[in-house]
Amino acid sequence: MTDYKVKFEVFEGPLDLLLYLIKKEEVDIYEVNLTQLATQFIEYLDVMRVLDLDIAGEFLVMAATLMYIKSRELLPVDQQAIVEGEEEGEDPRWELIRQLVEYKKFKDAAARLQTLEFRQEEVYPRLPAKPGPSVKKSSNSRGCSRRIPR
Repeated sequence: MTDYKVKFEVFEGPLDLLLYLIKKEEVDIYEVNLTQLATQFIEYLDVMRVLDLDIAGEFLVMAATLMYIKSRELLPVDQQAIVEGEEEGEDPRWELIRQLVEYKKFKDAAARLQTLEFRQEEVYPRLPAKPGPSVKKSSNSRGCSRRIPR
């Protein structure tokens, strides 16, 4: 019986998973449908659970944040609960989008640095010439080296 192999993407954190899902949808970060993104994120977490993968707390916190944003989008404005510390009219999506944009900048910078590292590995510095057989200096009777005219 042949083993069934599943290729499973490895994500460094919840923002990495979100960026993956956004790229898969081929949309701009600012134009992403967070309701659909939250659904995909939860589905992905379910797949991780089924495969018995350890789910880090960060992924669960991100799932809760996405569910909160999704619930706010679904409820009419007059039925939304007022949360302490959150100004009225403040959209929690913008904080998430800001984090995604910042994370993407760092990820892109890391990719550029890795490219530079790979390029640098292909560069071989010119090493100084190894000294050849030593030339014996003839000396005069006083022990001083004799000068060679140029």
